[in-house]
Amino acid sequence: MAIKKTKPNTPKRRHATYDDFSDISREASPEKRLLKIKKKKGGRNNQGKITVRHRGGGVKRYIRLIDFKRDKFNIPAVVKTIEYDPNRGSRIALVSYLDGDKKYIVAPVGLKVGDKIISSKELVEIKAGNAMPLKFIPAGISVHNIEIEPGMGAKIARGAGNAVAVMGIEGKYAQVKMPSGEIRLIKKEALCTVGQVSNPDKMHIKIGSAGRKRLLGIRPTVRGTAMNPNDHPHGGGEGKQSIGLKGPKTKWGKPALGVKTRKKRRSNKLIVKRRPSKKKK
Repeated sequence: MAIKKTKPNTPKRRHATYDDFSDISREASPEKRLLKIKKKKGGRNNQGKITVRHRGGGVKRYIRLIDFKRDKFNIPAVVKTIEYDPNRGSRIALVSYLDGDKKYIVAPVGLKVGDKIISSKELVEIKAGNAMPLKFIPAGISVHNIEIEPGMGAKIARGAGNAVAVMGIEGKYAQVKMPSGEIRLIKKEALCTVGQVSNPDKMHIKIGSAGRKRLLGIRPTVRGTAMNPNDHPHGGGEGKQSIGLKGPKTKWGKPALGVKTRKKRRSNKLIVKRRPSKKKK
């Protein structure tokens, strides 16, 4: 993917950048059998209460049903199209299996129309798009779409540009380095896909305007310091000033920004090294 700039005719277009979609199949249209209408909830639960703030609006879209399990083992598939998915940053690939079945998968970097891929529980060729258990991946190879538990479907490294580095096999676990820098153990029978997730330049796109953000379904966020003291712990005071607290708080008075929220989990013992701290030295 290449990033496209426009002439600075307006304040918005001066700073905004766009995806040029040069890596997708031009004549492709979504596979209707693999589409589902996306219902909008506006950040509200079944009682109508807002549980996630700043959600609402946005353009209508369909959900593409992605095959994260890759459980059609030892059946070769051919990539028919590389398509845009409005629900994720990466590209998706429509693959056709020899038995006639078609599925969407998350496309890795370098996957092209006409390429042949396969998913297997045995060792297959180490190339982008092929899926196999972690125990067959050599050290230093990048993978994505990793299962946490064998058979439950990919949960790790699915976002645009993400990749996990396999560092080695120890007993019944594979040691991997996550995109965050964390090193952890995952069962070596867990399925993964070779390569890096496509569209790594997604992180460099600048939205450029509030209206474009609204099209994504994100509503405006008001600063706590701009509110009244009864609406936010940061609010109140005459004029613009600091929050007057030891540390920032949420709207509900809980510590915010940089506070660890991970609770005690059984999987803590599988973390070999925590991700680097973001605190300034």
